[in-house]
Amino acid sequence: MKLLSNKNLLILMILVSGYAYIASCTRNDSLIVPIQLTKPFVATRGTNVHLPGSLTAGNTAEWKVDKAHSSVLWSTNYVGAAGLLTGRFNQFGLHNVIDAEMTSYTTTGQPLKDTSWAFYENEPGKTYLNGYVQINQSNTGEPGRDAGCNVTGMGTVAIVPGTQNLNPVNLAKIKTTKIEFDPASNGYIVTLDLTWHGYVQSPITMITKTIVGKLSYVPKKRVQFGTAAAYDVFGLQLKFSFNCREFGIISTSIADNIDIECNMNFNNK
Repeated sequence: MKLLSNKNLLILMILVSGYAYIASCTRNDSLIVPIQLTKPFVATRGTNVHLPGSLTAGNTAEWKVDKAHSSVLWSTNYVGAAGLLTGRFNQFGLHNVIDAEMTSYTTTGQPLKDTSWAFYENEPGKTYLNGYVQINQSNTGEPGRDAGCNVTGMGTVAIVPGTQNLNPVNLAKIKTTKIEFDPASNGYIVTLDLTWHGYVQSPITMITKTIVGKLSYVPKKRVQFGTAAAYDVFGLQLKFSFNCREFGIISTSIADNIDIECNMNFNNK
């Protein structure tokens, strides 16, 4: 009988010890801090300031648009197919084109100075961009399309050699209204107004729509080629999309939304 009691006592002690161990493990588990696999994004921005000044050649404090190495690209879905329609605008600039400047210019160069911009890396409230493209200068690499359906489909006019056409019928403009930090990247969130004429309207009436896009900054860098003097460069990339139906475009060959990518390079030569 005593042996049985001892066995019962031993079993009881084992059960109590096991419960205590399990309870202690449960309490310890509650104190474990989960491992953070994805750390919050931390921006790394400098304090660079880039301004155009009066575009004086040789003034290293003034930044000039390197148009030969810049681009304004567009793309949209080809309706009924999986592929994209893509192209670029051969003529564009960074200028706030006012009504009095919406005319034709007999020149092959920039008709207006590319001075309607400023960039403050760490003060986006001071940054602004104003620009334009000439619609009939859309270049898809297919001459028949560029001089044909692109002209009629976009409601513009044919190119006149030696002329830069900034008339309302051939002009699309952007003007930023707010630029702020992007919390998820080193870039910026941009609110801008896109102004373009309504396709079927007569007389021509400019339509303005507010759009949100993203701006990226490629920081300043010193470069040198061969024996030429070294100079500084930087870049800005602006991306946004718009609904072409809001501007009266009725072509069934393109989708509603058109994506725009502006790749602007600058130097201080």
